[in-house]
Amino acid sequence: MASDPIIGVLALQGDYAAHARMLSACGAEVREVRKSVQLAELDGLVLPGGETTALLKLMENTALEEALVAFHDDGGALFGTCAGMILLAGKVCSPAQRSLGLMDIDVERNAYGRQMDSFESVAEWLAADLAAADDHKPLPLVFIRAPRLVRLGQDVQALARCRGDVVLARQGRVLVASFHPEMSQDLRVHRFFLKLVCQEKKGRLLTAGP
Repeated sequence: MASDPIIGVLALQGDYAAHARMLSACGAEVREVRKSVQLAELDGLVLPGGETTALLKLMENTALEEALVAFHDDGGALFGTCAGMILLAGKVCSPAQRSLGLMDIDVERNAYGRQMDSFESVAEWLAADLAAADDHKPLPLVFIRAPRLVRLGQDVQALARCRGDVVLARQGRVLVASFHPEMSQDLRVHRFFLKLVCQEKKGRLLTAGP
């Protein structure tokens, strides 16, 4: 269908291929993104995990940073996981780092420890619509050098929690996760992002009119 959303995955670093597989399994049309011009036809974009210093350096000599902000401002939906969450944050600490500032959150880098401290757990749902999906089945979580959400702005909705920390949150058309949903076989988080994208696209079409 012509109205189906097109989802991009930033393919500079990290396991972007795993995100693409999950999105494809949800029925989305997926495109790898390496240049700013590739954002033009997208409705949503996933910023995967990886290493934020490396990601910022890879974007240094391109127009990608500015293009990502413009993509959001023009109505595009964004989903950042792990390093992607750091890039979308309003403030980054431990140590401080520049970011795109597209979500009113403060993020602490590597807050759960080094690579050797990676762990798996399950989430406690805080959003009724997500919890109701799949009969309240626990959401599997994979943490790898994960950042921690240390502050959520008043317009940020907490969606899931683990060990007392919010690990999945949304503000408008921006979704972030401190864990790696692409590392499990559970499609619920990617399905939620696609639902968000479809809602935003429908709203834009209604606003634009005939």
